[in-house]
Amino acid sequence: MKITDIQIGEIFVPLATPFKTALRTVENVEDIVVKVMTDTGEVGFGEAPPTAVITGDTKGSITCAIRDFIRPAILGMDIENIDGIMEKLNGCIQKNTSAKACVDMAVYDLYGKRFGAPLYQLLGGYRKEFETDLTISVNPIDEMVKDSLAAVQRGYRILKIKVGKEGAKDIERIAAIREAAGKDVKIRVDANQGWSAKEAIHIISAMEDKGLDIELCEQPVKAHDLAGMRAVTKAVSTLILADESVFSAEDAVEIIRTGAADLINIKLMKTGGIYGALKICSIAETYGVECMIGCMLESKLAVSTAAHLAAAKAIITRADLDGPSLCRIDPFTGGPDYYENKIVMNDLPGIGIQSVPAFQ
Repeated sequence: MKITDIQIGEIFVPLATPFKTALRTVENVEDIVVKVMTDTGEVGFGEAPPTAVITGDTKGSITCAIRDFIRPAILGMDIENIDGIMEKLNGCIQKNTSAKACVDMAVYDLYGKRFGAPLYQLLGGYRKEFETDLTISVNPIDEMVKDSLAAVQRGYRILKIKVGKEGAKDIERIAAIREAAGKDVKIRVDANQGWSAKEAIHIISAMEDKGLDIELCEQPVKAHDLAGMRAVTKAVSTLILADESVFSAEDAVEIIRTGAADLINIKLMKTGGIYGALKICSIAETYGVECMIGCMLESKLAVSTAAHLAAAKAIITRADLDGPSLCRIDPFTGGPDYYENKIVMNDLPGIGIQSVPAFQ
């Protein structure tokens, strides 16, 4: 099974409600997608969101990287030679992790199809189903409480609350949500780099003093501020999750070596796809550091790929794969089965996505 061509397209999927964080507000998923074609007629699909504020990638840069660098580097290569393909893919251009992830997942999709098995089984096959949280966007407190209660009514038992825009007022936000949602709902807090180290210590400590029972706090400080994040990690009891600070295996080693965080968030758009994510999993397994699998603002195609990794690896103990639940429609055929808070793998080969609107 040899790669004969890579086609590039775009998808547009409206969100149910605007997605708001400390970094941005988004109303639609507008992503680049690819179809990797082979001499056997099999095709593999991939997706990349242009998340410039985090990865630096735009629609134009993703398209250019795939068309002018990645495509010519891997044309003619045999799908069974997964290491060779990934060496070429990752060596043909620096950075551009979203473009690499887009093609990487399409290649792994074909790898599963080549051997007639779901990708998660080939990567480790640890579990067949798992639970995801649901993200609550930054809004006025009463609106966030309303959204949280609606999520609980839909069956979600874990909420990821976006904060980081108004400093100490975030304490009030979380207190109101905890009171409304009750003690049985897990609450994760995501500041998206919105606090300074001093602010983070004050806010998280206040949440602890109020008994708000926060499971973890994600990326409280700027991505480059590992010293600040380490200070936060040492000062509070709440688990600190490194997200934007971790793109590569080297980043993961540095986070672990310096004690800058308790947990690592793996996102395919940061790691350049499955290949880089597996390296972080191996490092985390070596040091006994648990991981979360997360996503950018992605549709079912990219999230399904991350779901296969989550199902494959025991070291991934938490999931933030709510992208499809945030979308107003599902334009895809196939993929894992999404039952609100539960994601269930099936026996479809590869990633399982059978059709993508851009290529119909």
